[in-house]
Amino acid sequence: MIVVAGGSGVLGRSVVSELTRAGEQVRVLARNAAYAESVVGERVEVVAADVRRPDGLGQLVAGASAVVSAVHGFLGGRGAGPTEVDVRGNAHLTDAARANGAHMVLVSVLPAATDSPVDLFRAKGEAERYLTHSGASWTIVRSGPFLETWLDVLTQTAGKAGRPVIFGHGEQPLGFVSAADVAALVAAAATDVAYRSQVLEISGPPLTMNELADALQRARGWTGLPRHVPPQVLRLLATVTRPVAPAFARKNRAALQMDTEPGGAASADLAAGSIRRTLADVLDEAVSP
Repeated sequence: MIVVAGGSGVLGRSVVSELTRAGEQVRVLARNAAYAESVVGERVEVVAADVRRPDGLGQLVAGASAVVSAVHGFLGGRGAGPTEVDVRGNAHLTDAARANGAHMVLVSVLPAATDSPVDLFRAKGEAERYLTHSGASWTIVRSGPFLETWLDVLTQTAGKAGRPVIFGHGEQPLGFVSAADVAALVAAAATDVAYRSQVLEISGPPLTMNELADALQRARGWTGLPRHVPPQVLRLLATVTRPVAPAFARKNRAALQMDTEPGGAASADLAAGSIRRTLADVLDEAVSP
């Protein structure tokens, strides 16, 4: 049995699908069990659990061969952000996996670093460090930004005019990758001992946000120039809204980092063979009726 924490998210759902197709028994841990049941299907066991609270996690992991952490606090408000979810929550999962002799697979991000100015990237770096020093069996999977997520953001901001909003100049090359490809690598890391004690990196061909927006507009038949939020505005919003709207501030800070600093591209060819879905594939699915 494999435990997937965060199994109802964009990545988690794909991980669950990969594992069940391979014949694995899966238990999903989710804060909103009802929603998780509606998206992962009746054949998958769903248990209400909050990784921020360690009580009972050990029992939920008992008997598992592997624990996959696909949780994140990027969109969480006060008390549910990266510190609470990605640092403390992953530490709780790591402790439960170690205590039960289960392999721990941590889903991280390519810019993860304990000194990153972005709290999510910093929290992922801290989670990686805790895991690798915990004594638990481990694999870390770092990925570039998900194509599905950012195509959805561009679609939602385009409105009726079909003019997506790009946060920043949109000229920084990024390693956009399909969440389905990341999920396949995560599932392999949970089941194949050859991946243990390794940091796996996966990203797609370099693509700017401007190029991604252009591809979306052409696929949907939209015309008109995309709109841009200047980096100066992102920086201001990230600062002034932090005390009252931490999640909103977090989005702006991450967008600024993605727009101005290199990152989101794998530094090694380790996972190059894991790319199965192209931008065209993901676009076809995104724009289909």
